[in-house]
Amino acid sequence: MPLPERNKDESRESFVSRCMSDEKVQKEYPDKAQRIAICMSKSGASLITAADMLYNFETYGSEEDLTEDNWHCPAEAEYADDIDWGEEVEDWDVSVAKPGLWENIRKKKEREGKKYRPAKPGDKDRPDPEAWKKAQSKYVYENPKTGERFTFIRQGNYKKDGVMLVYKGKAAEYQGRKVKLGKPFRTPKGPKKFSVYVKNDKGNVVKVNFGDPNMEIKRDDPARRKSFRARHKCDTPGPRWKARYWSCKKW
Repeated sequence: MPLPERNKDESRESFVSRCMSDEKVQKEYPDKAQRIAICMSKSGASLITAADMLYNFETYGSEEDLTEDNWHCPAEAEYADDIDWGEEVEDWDVSVAKPGLWENIRKKKEREGKKYRPAKPGDKDRPDPEAWKKAQSKYVYENPKTGERFTFIRQGNYKKDGVMLVYKGKAAEYQGRKVKLGKPFRTPKGPKKFSVYVKNDKGNVVKVNFGDPNMEIKRDDPARRKSFRARHKCDTPGPRWKARYWSCKKW
C-alpha cells in the first residue's frame, strides 16, 4: 500500500496530521522524527514553512478536515471524562450533516467488513467462554475494529461452550455515526494524545489533535501550570478550532 498523498483541496496542516496517524507510515517509520520529515516532505512545504509547521505540531498539535480515513467514533470509555474541560458539548451525526462523507465512511467500512471473521479462541476481541454460554438468542456482537454489528442465534448444543452461535449476517445499520462536539477523547494511535471534534469559523466540523502522548502533564502543580500558561499565552489561546486552545484548556 503506498504512502498517503495530499488531496487536491487539503491544507498542508490537515495532510501532515493525517499522514502522521496513517498506520502504514507508523509501521514503516516508527521513529517520530522520521515520520514528521516524510509527511512534511510529501506535503510540499518549503523548509521555512516545514520548520514552522513542525514547531506548532510538536508544541500544540494539529487540525484536520474530516475524511473517511481519519474518522473515528469514540466509545464512551475513550472520552476523557476525568478532566473538566468546561466546554459545551453537542451531539453531531455525520450521516445527517455530511451524507456524502458518511457514504464514503460506510463504503470503507463495508470493504473492511468483507474480510471480517468471528474472533477465534485466544483473540482479544473474543468474548470469554462464560459470555458465550450465557448468550441469548439474537446475540449481537460488535467488531471493535470496524464498528460493524453481527447478529447470532442460539442453535443446538456445542460440547465446548454448551451453545452454538450461528452467524446470521450484518445488522442493517452501521454503527459509529454520532460523536460529541467539544468533548475530547483519547487517541492511543496518535497523532497526539487527544482529539476533539469542533466547528471551525466556517461552521464545518474539524478534528483537532493535541497533547504530547509521551508526557504526563503536571497541571496540579501551581508553579508548572503558571509557567506553561505564561509561555504559551493561554490568557489569549486563540479560536476553539485550533490545537493551542485545547492545549491551554488541558492546563
